[in-house]
Amino acid sequence: MMMQTYQIRKFLSAAIVFIISMVSAADFAGYAGSFLRMGTSARSIAMGSAFTAEIDRGFTAYHNPAGVVFLDKRQFTVLHHQLALDRRFFAASFSTGLPPTAGLGLAWVRAGVNDIDGRSYSGYQTEKLSVSENAVYVTFANQIAPGLSIGINIKLFFQQLPLDSKSLDGKGTGFDAGLIYQRIPNLTLAFTAHDINSKYVWNTGDVYDSEGRVYNDFFPTFFRLGGSYRRGDLLLTADYGYGADLQDNYYLGTVIRAGAEYRWNDRYFIRAGIGNARLAMGVGMNYSLWKINDAYLDYAFSYELPVGLAHVFTYAFNL
Repeated sequence: MMMQTYQIRKFLSAAIVFIISMVSAADFAGYAGSFLRMGTSARSIAMGSAFTAEIDRGFTAYHNPAGVVFLDKRQFTVLHHQLALDRRFFAASFSTGLPPTAGLGLAWVRAGVNDIDGRSYSGYQTEKLSVSENAVYVTFANQIAPGLSIGINIKLFFQQLPLDSKSLDGKGTGFDAGLIYQRIPNLTLAFTAHDINSKYVWNTGDVYDSEGRVYNDFFPTFFRLGGSYRRGDLLLTADYGYGADLQDNYYLGTVIRAGAEYRWNDRYFIRAGIGNARLAMGVGMNYSLWKINDAYLDYAFSYELPVGLAHVFTYAFNL
């Protein structure tokens, strides 16, 4: 019996690895800006982050800046990821439509680790250290034709690293561009380009004096083509993307993401998806706080090799 249970677990583990390897043909975690590729809202993560063509009420501009045009109400969102290895991820977003055909957004994303045990070269404990990465999004979009919108994110980056009792700071800028087409019944098509010319600029002269230098650490650029299809209470999403190092003209790999959402009784949601090298599931609820159906509470958990489970909570409110 124990041998049979072991074989079942071994088979399931192999199946998970196989599925993830088929859906994600490349691992981009080792490149700069990886915290912006972790995903954001619980709803999107539960559906494999396949939201290039879906309007995410949690953080619309993150997936496609062109989506803020289609918001019928102002949205404010706070989200938090509880991750393995003592990591933290936080984001806050505000988006609104600008009559008659435009949209505007502002957001802050932060990821980091606190209470790192600092040690001297001799191994003695020194102080508690912390490391963090931050990004500020400024979004503008406009509907250039009925059902067709274009948008842009301007992003400001700041990273802080503890080093030799000093702090090494990296700063930079970048942008995203996207378009959304909504003229086919029940179907939305979209395209995005993420992290165009995004980079950190480091000056190690602040730490190493005359031995320091200034250099650029570029993010990989991602191009994604996606679609979403709704049939009754069922929503299906999928996208195909590839990453590239545009500075060295180097192709990094492809990523396929897909997800599904079932709406029950008009206010409860069940979701599942795969993408970004992880499997995910989640639930959600739409309820009335001050106005009818003005608030959403979403939860997702995902399994990612090799770090394990992550839990994501999102609260979205329509103003």
